[in-house]
Amino acid sequence: MATAPQAGAGRAACARLRAVIVDDEPLARRGLEIRLQAHPDVEIVGQYGDGASAIAALRADRPDLMFLDVQMPGVDGFETLRRIPSNEMPLVVFVTAFDHYAIRAFEASAADYLLKPVEDSRLAQALSKVRKARAQRDAGTHCEHLLELLGELSGKPPLRLDEALRPDAIEQLRRDDKLAVRDGQRTVRVDLRSIRWIDAAGDYMCIHVDGNGGGDTLILRATMREMEQQLDPARFPRIHRSTIVNAARVVELRPHSNGESFLRLDCGQELKLSRSHRDKLAILL
Repeated sequence: MATAPQAGAGRAACARLRAVIVDDEPLARRGLEIRLQAHPDVEIVGQYGDGASAIAALRADRPDLMFLDVQMPGVDGFETLRRIPSNEMPLVVFVTAFDHYAIRAFEASAADYLLKPVEDSRLAQALSKVRKARAQRDAGTHCEHLLELLGELSGKPPLRLDEALRPDAIEQLRRDDKLAVRDGQRTVRVDLRSIRWIDAAGDYMCIHVDGNGGGDTLILRATMREMEQQLDPARFPRIHRSTIVNAARVVELRPHSNGESFLRLDCGQELKLSRSHRDKLAILL
């Protein structure tokens, strides 16, 4: 009677997934840790708040799987991948609060991706993909998949892995003509030229765009910092603590006596340029 459970336990041990979580937000790491408790075959062997720490510990941790935040200060998710030797590369599930990073490419070439806040059902789907990928993967195959992903993201396939992971290749993302925005249950591909301005509303961003005979507003769960990272600051400068503007849509600038200014957009909307962001005048004029 004892033999069967022991054999089952041996198979479970063999199938165990050693995972690390790399995210600069402690609450995000804790939230993912809690959700992973529902998956007994996943063992968290390390948690790191930045890419550099994760890279330094990767050889000792020897994880099968890395949950990797795309947007981190300093060494971000893409730079982290660039620095990991191919023979030490674990399976990667990207985690992001903002789905500008070519959803189709993630689906086709990464083990999977997760959007914040992570949903239990979506995490279960991602782990299912990871288990299947581990069963059939080898290091070379996975690197080829990452190459496909990063080549598509850079807009310049085919590339060698070191070429695709160069910082200037990632900068191509910021020059893209489309922005993928999760608006409720739908994902909308927004033409950057149609964006008028963006402002913060608590934990959400309001993206004001052309449409519906006048204007439309898309609601995105993200922070101002995350939004700034996705957009070219020369095209979309931040003009206030809570406002980003499409510089191409500004038609008039009116100084105010207190050192602030007011911008008028081609749609008639007026926005305030605060004193702390007066350095953006050169972009706007």
